[in-house]
Amino acid sequence: MKKIQELQELNNKWKEECECELKKTATQAVFGVGSADAEIIFIGEAPGKSEDAKGEPFVGAAGKFLNEMLGLINLQREDIYITNIVKYRPPNNRDPLPEEKSACREWLLEEIKIISPKLIIFLGRHAMNNFFPDQKISNAHGKLLIKKFNGISTKFFFPLYHPAAALYNGSMREVLIEDFKKIPKVLKEIEKR
Repeated sequence: MKKIQELQELNNKWKEECECELKKTATQAVFGVGSADAEIIFIGEAPGKSEDAKGEPFVGAAGKFLNEMLGLINLQREDIYITNIVKYRPPNNRDPLPEEKSACREWLLEEIKIISPKLIIFLGRHAMNNFFPDQKISNAHGKLLIKKFNGISTKFFFPLYHPAAALYNGSMREVLIEDFKKIPKVLKEIEKR
């Protein structure tokens, strides 16, 4: 219960204090959702149109595909925590700009700190490049990355292609599903370390 309250306080604080320019054009802030005690945090890029309207991450077509993939590894949304690197929808679903990512970065880091997951899974290159700016998603997807960052205890990261990319590219769908199926093995590997 304490973590849930901490997350609510965090979101209320940053909703007021975040200086992201996207606040001016978005309908609302889209907070992370899921279990405050999750072993896994999924981090996406930014809310889309459906997310902006509903106020919840990954509720559109990409979210449905994400739910389907979670089912493949016997997980549900209630078992994980899911958020985005920016909390407001960019106009016309464009990529978030560096200054927008920067404005929301502390908010994201504090979310991670509260939940303290074993594993962070990046959904797409923007989420990955927020932590690993020199990595290419085409090389890093489906591989465990290990790095210590100041302020967060999590040091295990697993990049995946964004579910939306698989909706537009059928061959990427299979790659994403195969990478997704590695998650239980990755968690077991982390527990051994």
